[in-house]
Amino acid sequence: MCTMIAEQIEIEGSGKGQAGWFVVRRADVSFDHPFHAPYEHALNIDFVDVAQGPGVRVAVELSAESARALVASIQAVLARAEAGNFAIPEDLPASS
Repeated sequence: MCTMIAEQIEIEGSGKGQAGWFVVRRADVSFDHPFHAPYEHALNIDFVDVAQGPGVRVAVELSAESARALVASIQAVLARAEAGNFAIPEDLPASS
């Protein structure tokens, strides 16, 4: 059964797809049936540039355990960067 659990978030970054690097403008996150991963349900993340169409994306399908570990790892790395006084992109002044 489909869960219909999905969120979209506007983001800023870069991704590398089949045609090379592209600007990532949105992340589509869902917990539903994966296309490839061998699970009944998975945490699915698509990093996309909607301006370039559906073919410009990087997709990830993770087990719930792997997704939780990834979230913890991201939080830990950002905390270490902040503790080391490294500039985090949103802390940098906007370029003119």
